[in-house]
Amino acid sequence: MRQEEVISRLAKGEALGGCAPERIDTHISVVFLTADRAYKLKRAVKLSYLDYASLAARQQYCEAEIAINRRTAPEIYLKAAAVTLEPDGGLALDGDGEPVEWVVEMARFDTEKTFDRLAASGDLDEALVRSLADEIASFHAAADSVGTEDGVSIVAPTVETGVDEMRQWIGRPFAADDIDALANAQRASIDAHRALLDGRAQAGKVRHCHGDLHLRNICLVDGKPTIFDAIEFSDAFSNIDVLYDLAFLLMDFCHACHGEYANLVLNRYLVHADEFEGLPLIPLFQSLRAMIRAHVTAKAAGEQATEAGTREMRDEADAYLRLARDMLKMPTPRLVALGGFSGTGKSTLARRIAPGFRPAPGAVILNSDPIRKALFGKAPEERLPQSAYAPDTDAKVFWTMFDRAESVLKSGFSVVLDMTFRDPELRARAERTAAACGVPFSGFWLHAAPEILVSRVAARTGDTSDATTDVLQHQLASGAGEIGWEKVDTGASLGKSHDRIAAAIEALHRADAG
Repeated sequence: MRQEEVISRLAKGEALGGCAPERIDTHISVVFLTADRAYKLKRAVKLSYLDYASLAARQQYCEAEIAINRRTAPEIYLKAAAVTLEPDGGLALDGDGEPVEWVVEMARFDTEKTFDRLAASGDLDEALVRSLADEIASFHAAADSVGTEDGVSIVAPTVETGVDEMRQWIGRPFAADDIDALANAQRASIDAHRALLDGRAQAGKVRHCHGDLHLRNICLVDGKPTIFDAIEFSDAFSNIDVLYDLAFLLMDFCHACHGEYANLVLNRYLVHADEFEGLPLIPLFQSLRAMIRAHVTAKAAGEQATEAGTREMRDEADAYLRLARDMLKMPTPRLVALGGFSGTGKSTLARRIAPGFRPAPGAVILNSDPIRKALFGKAPEERLPQSAYAPDTDAKVFWTMFDRAESVLKSGFSVVLDMTFRDPELRARAERTAAACGVPFSGFWLHAAPEILVSRVAARTGDTSDATTDVLQHQLASGAGEIGWEKVDTGASLGKSHDRIAAAIEALHRADAG
């Protein structure tokens, strides 16, 4: 039976409950939606990056799609089902007759709950994004290592493929000079990081990842961020560095004008995964992801039914190309330290100012609380006993924090240090760290009336800090010595405090550039 006949009969509801399902067509699949199920049929096509031409191949890839996606979305991916031709001439799912086609059977979910739509509607929040970052970090930690020693060969062909693809769309909308400039910058970045790319491959950082980790492939299911639609048809697309996998999501958030969520994802991911040495690759990886989006979107522009649709898609493709170039711009990093007693809003302000740094997705936040929790094998929000705050543990926390700050600054990323900094020696150490790395330093001491601080600390829930009102009272009684950093009153409004700090940092950026 020809595939088009199978598709036509399924579209009328045969084997799918009798009622005509909703139908969605793409260039490689047809999806049929019933009340509670989605059935994805793979088109009998052979392209440069996939081969679904034979029935046996389609069975293989349907089964692979189920296995691969059950790693992250077992509640969605149910089974690979045969479409069988029964003795009476009818079609059935997993019937007794001969298989004439295969489909991926999935539980249907609310497509209004995909993260691209939640982001567009303003329904995303920090809690959801943190939970998503936790899911990705857990997924990457459990993913199988590929066992390659050549990290360069995983990303280098992407540049040349991208150039070839984009050249097909010169003037629609790309300029040849822009394509060449981007490709040259990406090649230079790969050359500069060859040792790191290969070293990460040799260290097992190349794993069987998702491969297509953007906002449309994440949905909210039962209140939980759920990753779906991983690539099953190409090892070259899915056997990649874990940070290259993550970079798609970071870039997509930035493209959607949600750089604050991109920054939150990166920083939360780093709390769980020791990937600080891989940070120099983030600009390259994001640039490659944006370039891929650029040529895919340009191709889609040529398939639009209206001139307005074509213009819109071409504008978006051009925006991706500009983003791909911007991702590789590396201004001088800066070290910013936020100090103050518990309740002064350090962590809130750190999250607000970090996305404003370049390169995207912004500064790395180093908070002493998650570092301490990690030393004891605890999650960031788990509480520690008072014994975990002994002087010898403090020394380990501070050593780790400043060591990481130096590493991150040398990678080209700015750092925001978030801790009380009550000890003058720690404040001096922060300044010495910036000087040792040859980067500008900005220190801010946050303060507010004691009654405001007590109220804030008492109201905390699900926070990384273990500080109680008793701890705060001890801090207030002990003091912090003479403060040489710029003082910022956070009692009236954290929003105004953020604006003041951001303005001060921006002025310093301009001074550095001048």
